[in-house]
This record gives sequence, structure tokens and C-alpha cells, in this order.
Amino acid sequence: MRFVVSSTELLKHLNAISRVISSKNTLPILDNFLFKIEGTTLLITASDLETTLITKIDLENSAADGLIAVQAKIMLDTLKEFPEQPLTFNIDLETFAVEILSANGKFSIVGHNGEDFPALPSLAENHNALNLPHDLLLAGINKTLFATADDELRPVMNGIFVELSTEEIAFVASDAHKLVRYKRNDVKYTDKASFILPKKPASLLKSLLPREDSDVKLEFDDKNAFFTLNGFKLVCRLVEGKYPAYNSVIPTNNPNELVIDRVDFFTTLKRVSVFANQASNLVRLKLNPSELIVSAQDIDFAISAVETIKCEYEGQSMEIGFKSTFLVEILSNLSSEHVKLKLSDPSRAGLLLPAEKELEYEDVLMLLMPMMINA
Repeated sequence: MRFVVSSTELLKHLNAISRVISSKNTLPILDNFLFKIEGTTLLITASDLETTLITKIDLENSAADGLIAVQAKIMLDTLKEFPEQPLTFNIDLETFAVEILSANGKFSIVGHNGEDFPALPSLAENHNALNLPHDLLLAGINKTLFATADDELRPVMNGIFVELSTEEIAFVASDAHKLVRYKRNDVKYTDKASFILPKKPASLLKSLLPREDSDVKLEFDDKNAFFTLNGFKLVCRLVEGKYPAYNSVIPTNNPNELVIDRVDFFTTLKRVSVFANQASNLVRLKLNPSELIVSAQDIDFAISAVETIKCEYEGQSMEIGFKSTFLVEILSNLSSEHVKLKLSDPSRAGLLLPAEKELEYEDVLMLLMPMMINA
């Protein structure tokens, strides 16, 4: 087995898939990249059993098909030090000896039998399949990933719930304190279907999708999902279980409505929250017809801060408390110039929405649970 490849091209592909490899692999073979030659294509695989990422490089010079596992750390550490140049790989598939020839030297390492690398799972015959615009999938992940939980007792909350229907596609994430729902009605599916995408493959897709320029092929069944991109294929085991009925926690009657400049609100919160109690991160919002008063205090250190921002407010004057870190996080994940805060009363969840839609066919809703305020 022999092939010639650009050093920088190979490093770029290995870096992209190396994030899959876990530092605590249960199988030693998973500390390796799997190299597979098929004609003039080099397929490279990295896996942690739960998630597998495959990339491909088109070769101009290759001989003999085959596969071998090569230690990931040695490959990455070696390639980082090469300037751009062609590298020749000579591989003995009987002894698994790997010889890398550069312009000025020779590097010898011992690989492992590629047959020991875990095989990809297969999808059920009646699996779901559709093409998604790459920008839609990226927007859905970007808007929701931050709101996923780290809850060992409720693993279903640790991923993004993707819900397909004949009318729209929805991405939902929640950690019981905040909830994000991102809907798009420019993509529809032939049936009702859903799955929970784990956090790790979601964040891998988040880094891969900005390079894409065409649709992503999505295939999934009850256990696994396959995402086929231009130069990559991501296979992941889905989170098993039933996602909570998220629509039931979204309050529908919210007569009190605040419209405010998002950046002003965001920067004010960042300043004022410095003075909040470090344990609770509580900030108070006092809503009046033409102004919002943002305040925080830490009695233990005798510090406090108050700022007033101009706003448009329709409803009863009220005071409500929120965890500042969550509120800042939500505002940083909204991109509109103005945001709308809808409230029913200080004890019920507040809804944050873009005041103006960027895209006619998208619907963004972010929910945040309030905190108790001591009078």
C-alpha cells in the first residue's frame, strides 16, 4: 500500500477529525486514525465509539488498496513540523510498518491492523432521509447548543432535540433554567420524525458546517444518525429516550412587553452583574413605561450597581429577577438589533425574542426562568 499526499492537506484533514478522539478511550485502537485507500481516494476515520468522523482526500498518486491504523498523536505531532511538501507513505500490510518519506528524510512507525477498528453501525431499512441546507443546520445548532444541559440523571436534556414535521423543522434545547426553540418553515418533511442529537457531534458539526457550500444529507433511525457533507461524513449514536413536552412550559399569555436595544441591554448587564452576589448572580429588572432599571448588589461585600436604559414598555410596572449569566448568554445568542421581553408576572418564565425578524421563515424563542427577589 503506497500513496503520496500533501503534508499541509493531510494535516488539515487530520486536525478536523482529531477532535472526535477521546483522551479516555476504552479501546486502544481508538487512539489511532484509520487510513483506507480505495482507488485514488484516501479515507481517514477517527472515532470514540459514540461518534465517528470520516474525511476523504483525492490522491493523484496511489498504489494498492488497503487499510491500516496509525497512532493519532504521532501523526499530528510530526505533520505540524513539516513545511508544505509531498509526503510518500509506504505501508507493509503484513508487518504494519509505516515509512514516511519527505524531501529530506525518512520516518518509520509501526501501525496496527485496520481490521480491529470498530465498524460503522448500519441504519434500519425504514430509516428517515432528507437533505438540509447547510446554513439551516448550522443556525439550528448555533442557536441551541449553548442551552443544552449537563445532567447525568436526565441524559435526554444533554442534546439538541430535532423535530421534523410536514410544516417545519424545530431545534430545541433546555437545561431546566433556560429553553431555546428555533423553528424554520422553509424546510418540510414528508412525515413526523424526531431525534436527540448529542452535544459532541453537534459541536463537531458546528465547526465543520461553515466550510460547506451545499446541502447536507441527513439519515437517521432510532439509534444512529449519519450526516454526509462535502468532504466529511459524521456518524453518531443518538440520545435514547423521550424528550419532555417543551411546549407546555412556554407561557402563552404575556401581556407585559418590553422592547429594548439588544447591545445596550447586553453591555449594561455585563457591567452591573460584576456587582451581583457571586453565588446567585441575581440581577433585578425594574420595568417602567419608558425605562428599565437594572440593579445588582452583594450585601456581603457592601457593593451595588444601578443603571437605567431607555426602552419601550407596555404593561404593569413590575420588578423581576434573573440569573445574569443566563440572561447575558441568551442576549449574546440573539442577533437582532432590538429584543422583545414578554412577561406575565415576576414568578413566571420570561420570553426573549428578536423584535425584528432577520428571515421571514424563521422563528426564534428563548425562555428564561426568573429568580426569587427578597424584598
